[in-house]
Formats: sequence, structure tokens, C-alpha cells
Amino acid sequence: MDKYEQVIELAKRRGFLWNSFELYGGTAGFYDYGPLGSTLKRRIEQIWRETYVVQEGYMEIEAPTIGIEEVFVASGHVGGFSDPLCECKNCGEAFRADHLVDKIVAVADALSNEELDRVIRENNVKCPECEGELGEPYEFNLMFKTDIGPGSGRQGYMRPETAQGMFIDFLRLARFYREKLPFGATQIGKSYRNEISPRQGVIRLREFTQAEAEIFIDPNDKRHSNFSRFADTAVNLYSDEAQDKGAVEKMTLGEAVEKGIIAHEFLAYQIGLTNHFLQRIGVAGDKLRFRQHMKDEMAHYAIDCWDAEIETDRFGWVEVVGIADRTDFDLKAHAAVSKTELSIYREYSEPKMVTQFVVKPNMGKLGPLFKGKAKNVAEALKALSQEELEQDNITVIIDGEEFTVPKDIVDFAEETVKISGENIIPHVIEPSYGIDRIFYSTMEHAFEEEMVAGKEDTEEEARIVMRLKKEVAPVQVAILPLLTREELIGPAKSIEVQLKQKGLLVSYDDSGTIGRRYRRNDEIGTPYSITIDYDTLEDNTVTIRDRDSMKQVRAPIDGIADLVYEMIYMNKDFESAGKAL
Repeated sequence: MDKYEQVIELAKRRGFLWNSFELYGGTAGFYDYGPLGSTLKRRIEQIWRETYVVQEGYMEIEAPTIGIEEVFVASGHVGGFSDPLCECKNCGEAFRADHLVDKIVAVADALSNEELDRVIRENNVKCPECEGELGEPYEFNLMFKTDIGPGSGRQGYMRPETAQGMFIDFLRLARFYREKLPFGATQIGKSYRNEISPRQGVIRLREFTQAEAEIFIDPNDKRHSNFSRFADTAVNLYSDEAQDKGAVEKMTLGEAVEKGIIAHEFLAYQIGLTNHFLQRIGVAGDKLRFRQHMKDEMAHYAIDCWDAEIETDRFGWVEVVGIADRTDFDLKAHAAVSKTELSIYREYSEPKMVTQFVVKPNMGKLGPLFKGKAKNVAEALKALSQEELEQDNITVIIDGEEFTVPKDIVDFAEETVKISGENIIPHVIEPSYGIDRIFYSTMEHAFEEEMVAGKEDTEEEARIVMRLKKEVAPVQVAILPLLTREELIGPAKSIEVQLKQKGLLVSYDDSGTIGRRYRRNDEIGTPYSITIDYDTLEDNTVTIRDRDSMKQVRAPIDGIADLVYEMIYMNKDFESAGKAL
């Protein structure tokens, strides 16, 4: 078995991950999180909240997972959120066309359908399942479609990302933050993509969890007030230029900004924050890199975009976080479709005298002429140039309908006015985290199989251990009475209550030999095990065992909850926790 199979086998056996709908044969692209998996996932999410909500101050919102069609028309998902699908003419199996040729060409996902078809034909690529001939690639929209309401209802879609809810709520968020840039919102929740052929476990799911932040910043000032926090942090950067050379460069974020490799401080700060978060939850630093989108894959509206990629044993480098400067694309797109101005008012430090071209439609005459359309006609007139307004017939188009306005009911002139501020459309910095991929990567990087001394210290035996970070582990402390005797169960239960009151994740385990219970807890990543034995009844002490070193110390029950809490959250050294055994 490769490492992926070992991790998934353990995950299924120990209650981290299970195939969804297993009773009915299952279906690809869906997984259930078992008791330990749900807890581990929530721990990752909670640390993400602590990072972005508590420390950065980007408050959390919760928007519906179903959106009306207009939202996704504006965002571009209805017209452009698709993957190239290729079907086998023989067995009918469907595949992503770019995945079929990603070992043949360097950037397969940048090719058009015609180019993909040419590569498939020229290289005689066959169906991976039956070796049959493949059909021509075509676009397949990845959104799940649904109807809202009875009958024909209203067209809706399951959201393919959590971001759009934060853009829709922009004006509310701006008022909440008193229109002072920068400000941001976060959201953790389910997203849905009808993937063509999800064959990579939790790496590619049809229902998955995202954690995203949308940070609205001044388009003319992209410095970060706390950039010094990460300026000297060295990270593995796989820039556009480095990808041409085929070599990752390690450099500080400050140096990367200074050299123009990363567009600006605010984006670099988000890369630093992502690096900090991923390593805090247990991603190995030497298996983490930040890859810049190359020129031919960069979204047309993005100034700069970087992906945090984690190295995995089976799948190689896997994207787990996207960090992008999306400029004002999203707010402008929603403003255009909703016909609502999405901007904020920024007051100048001192008023300015500005010469403006001012158009003044006569509403008293426009009203009777155009009735309900008068306001829209007036707004359209204000957008015209002086040359257009000087024509004998002034024409405006509203929702595809043409209106002719008499020249004598529109005045215009240049005026010098004093203005105190201006409306600006903020730019958006978006860190977008794939929680399921991070969950798997954390498990794989923690998984280890090693040979340790056996029962008599003369023979070796295999030990599987999940070296999960202590604050992430789904079980932080195991309570193990040596025997299932009433005199030992009483103090064991008392210690369990103390630890739970301290907010620690505790498991009570009295099944099997003590050695078997140690191994069981090693497998699920429990950092510490506390054994209650007959010496406990004599001297009121217990044995604490460390998962990683397997060393043991004897410590008093009095203050045990504070002691374990300090070891988990305050980096208290295990050796100082008690008397070594």
C-alpha cells in the first residue's frame, strides 16, 4: 500500500472518513466525516476562525447555499464555470479532457477544446477504462441546478463557492464597518461542484467545505499596516519565472515584494498568514510551497494570484488555498447586473475644488414624457458626453429600448465645485481555503509507521502513529484506568470531568490491555494518555504518557487539568510535567 491507501484505511477503520451512501453502493465525490474526522475538521475550522475572525478582525457571515440565477450570471458562473468533458465512445465513461493530457503538455488547463482534441488525436490518447476511442471535448457546466419554489419556480443553483454571498452583502458590510477600508468578511460552509470524474478521494469532491475571506482594500494603497509581522518570513515561492526554470526559490516575503515577484504588501501578508496557519495545524513546512499563476492561466481581472500547494505521496503537489487580488471585478459585475452602485464614500482630508461637466435634465418635462422610465432616462443622459448632448436628437438606450430626448429639456455646463470626498470601488483580496484537502494533507503529513521495542524489549514491532498537532487532535487526552475495577474507575471518571471542564477533548477507554489502548490512541493521534493504577490510590498520582516519545512521567492528580492544558496550548515541556519513569 502507498501512503494514501494507508491513511485512508486508517481513516475508515478509526472513524475519520467513510464513503457516503455505502449502504447503497456509494457514489464518487462524496465522503462522510466520522466521529473523529468531524472533530478534527472542526478543530481546523476553529483555528481558521481564530486566525481570520479573532486576530484579523474579519467578521463571519452566513449566506444561503442556494443562490438565485442572477447572482451567478453576474459572477460569470452561468456562462463560464465549466470544465472540458470528454466521453468514451465505447464505454460511455466521462473524463476531464485536460486531465487526460496533463502528462503530455505543461499547462493542460490553459488549452482550448480544439487544442485539447488535437493533442488527444496526435498522441493517440485512449479511454483509461477500456482503451476505447474518445469523443471531442466539450464544455460541461459544473453547477448543480435546482428550482426554487413549486411548479416552474425560479431558477437557482447550489453555490460553487462561498464568496458570492459576501459580495452581495457588500453594502451592508460597508455600513457595519463604517465604510473604513480595509475591512473584510469571512464565511465557512459547503460548496457544490458537479465534478466530471472525481477519483481522488477527498481531494476532489462534489460537496466540500470552503473557508474564504473577502477583504476590501483601497485600490490606490495596497500596503499592509502590519506587514512587518511577515516581512522576514522565508517561504518557498514558485513564481512564474521560477516555473520556467523549474526550481522553487526560498526568500522572505519582504524581499519578494521589493523585487516585484509578489504584487504588493497586502497580498504578501495574506501569503504569510496562510503559511502560518497551515504550519500551525500540522502541514510540513518542507512540503509547502506557493505557486504563482502563470501569465497564460491568470484570470483576466486578477493583478496577481498565488496557490498554496501541499506535497502529497500519491497526488504530488495539490492546491489547497488560492490567494488572489481580484481587483474590482466582482463588485462591478454585481453592480452591472443588479443596477446598484457598489462603492463606498471616502472623505478627503481637505476639500478640493474640481471642474466638472454637469448634466441637468429637466425632470418636470421628462416625467410627463417618459413616465416610469424618466429616472432611468435622466441617469442615462448624465452619462453622455458634451458632443452627444449637442446633437439635434439626443438618443439613450435603456434595457435594449431606444429613447429620443428633446434637446431643449437638457442643460449642461462645466462648473467648478468644492467636493469633500469621492465614491470608490474597493479592490478585493481573496484567500480561499479548501478545508477537505487541508484535512487530508494534515492526516498524511502526521501519519508515520515506525518500528519500536516490543513487550520484552528484545523484539521490534510496528507502531502506527498520527503525529497530529496537539491543539488540532480530535482526542487530546485519553483516560485509561488500568483495570475495570470500581476503585480505579472512580478516580478515572473524576479526572475526566476535570479535563472536560477545562475545555479539553477527552476520551475514556477501559477496553483491552493497557498496551493495546496506547497503540489505539497513537493511531488516532492522542497526544497524552493518563493511566490510573493502584499506586494512584496510595499516593494520588497518575502516569502521563507522551504519544511521540512514548516516555512516561508520574504526576499528582491535584492540578492535572491545568498541567495538561499547559502542555497542549502553552508549550509546557513534557519532561517537566512530573517524575520520569
